Amino acid sequence: MPYTPEHSPTEESAALRFWRPFLYAFARVAFLLLGPVRRIGNVPPADGQGLLLLANHRSDCDPIIVQLVCRRHVVFMGKQELFEMPSIGWFMKLWMAFPVKRGEPDRSSLKHAIKMAKAGFCVCVFPEGQLTETHKLQPLLPGVSLIARQAEVPVVCLGLRATERIMPYGKVIPRPAFGWVEGHWGEPRTFSRESSPEEVMGWATQELLRLSGESEGPDSATPDLKPASDDGNG
Repeated sequence: MPYTPEHSPTEESAALRFWRPFLYAFARVAFLLLGPVRRIGNVPPADGQGLLLLANHRSDCDPIIVQLVCRRHVVFMGKQELFEMPSIGWFMKLWMAFPVKRGEPDRSSLKHAIKMAKAGFCVCVFPEGQLTETHKLQPLLPGVSLIARQAEVPVVCLGLRATERIMPYGKVIPRPAFGWVEGHWGEPRTFSRESSPEEVMGWATQELLRLSGESEGPDSATPDLKPASDDGNG
């Protein structure tokens, strides 16, 4: 029986609370050696308010980078195929991730994302829907607009840079980046049900282009630059 969003947990389990500090510690050490990783910009506070996090997708290691540069637990939307892999699937279920069917509208996944954001979780979606082979931002899928307008929680974009140096497209073994791998945070914005899809998609596209370094804007530089290990996770 396939794993569906209806099977995904809506509350943190005792197993997650037990394993999370050890998994954080392991990831910090591993990516200190592979990166290192640092965050740039104002990280959304871990205050329990629901949040929709949108990030560009350059590498298979992006979810780990996202979690390392965020102060709070991140619930990820991930492709259905990952949940069918024994080891990766176990970890994603533990981490409260939920599946999405690619290539078709998946209303159950969108509803679960909205539900979790409204419940106070930080929900991360990679709105391109797939990895980019060229390291350039691909067109965003329209489902993200529905989540942003229906959840009515702050939406923030995170521009990932150089993550493909750790795990290039098509590779399964990580390698040292020999330089900084960065997560650039934007400023949150809240949309309502009255907001148009074009407004949401246009804003998200421009933010991700700017924060990922593809379209440098006047506000792209920020003095708040810290190693990911200082963000207080655990």
